[in-house]
Amino acid sequence: MTGQQAIVHIGGYTAASGGRGEGIVAARRDPATGALTPLGTVAVTPSPSFLARHPALPVLYAVNELPEGQVSAFRVGPDGALTPLGVRATGGAEPCHLAVTPDGGHLVVANYGGGSVTVLPLDPEGVPGDRSDLVVHEGRGPDPERQGRAHAHMVDPAPDAGPLFAVDLGTDSVYRYDLDAPSGRLVPRAPRVRAVAGSGPRHLARHPDGRRCWVVGELDGTVTAYDLTPDGALHQRGRVDASGRAGHVQPSEIAVGPDGRFLYVANRGVGTVSVFALDGELPELVAEVETGGGWPRHFALAGEHLYVADERADMIRVLRVDAATGVPTPVGEPVAVPSPTCVRP
Repeated sequence: MTGQQAIVHIGGYTAASGGRGEGIVAARRDPATGALTPLGTVAVTPSPSFLARHPALPVLYAVNELPEGQVSAFRVGPDGALTPLGVRATGGAEPCHLAVTPDGGHLVVANYGGGSVTVLPLDPEGVPGDRSDLVVHEGRGPDPERQGRAHAHMVDPAPDAGPLFAVDLGTDSVYRYDLDAPSGRLVPRAPRVRAVAGSGPRHLARHPDGRRCWVVGELDGTVTAYDLTPDGALHQRGRVDASGRAGHVQPSEIAVGPDGRFLYVANRGVGTVSVFALDGELPELVAEVETGGGWPRHFALAGEHLYVADERADMIRVLRVDAATGVPTPVGEPVAVPSPTCVRP
């Protein structure tokens, strides 16, 4: 494994959003033990709350979750050093998620506050240009505090020629778009997928087989299973609770393990990661592991390890995943990082 491949970048909240971080932090990862060695702040940038890597180039992208949203691009150098490549406005408030299309040609951004999706073209060096599209969602949900308007929370380009999904917490919907590459514009696929009212869909995870996906509901603490058709349609199969614990459960990240056998969900409030087996009709809870903090905002799987960013506990927790059972176990001591909200191997 090269030095660059063994570098983890960590995003978080800065003073611009009431956080304690200064920007993007780098850490060296030991693939054998999972241990992280912090290398300090490598980019001072306001509230880089979510990070994404270019699929082919040494370029890292960050949202700047501000009232006037921005994205920042950086070239990745030795030991995770970041050289700024450019900053672009998203045209929407409080961007919270972004992704690069599989061909590396476009950057797509979810603006939470703006309830919108932004597209920015990328040049051959991975540098973003001015936005080529901005699609604004309309509507609301039954929760007056959290769903008074649209709140786009995730953008998920298909790994193949299928549609891009935009998960919207405010309207209880998953929108589907085709991206017209020459123009960089989004073409809606109707109808949008309507989740259970008040569920507040946050993030989506696809199965490697391309035929299934799961959506986590931030507001009602559930995981909804869907069948995926070849044309990108979603058909609900059923729902399960995201956690088996009593108390406040506010799920955040959701991901499928690399072998497709297990589904992982982070639960804020109760401070756990739930592990679900995926060999049945619906996900089956097989374990729920405490992370040592109360607000696991994001996690990432890398090799045999799972890295959990706990925003309020100011730490990254490292867990080793048992290959047979899929259950993660904490290893070592937590790594101190201020207000972490995204960990990107």
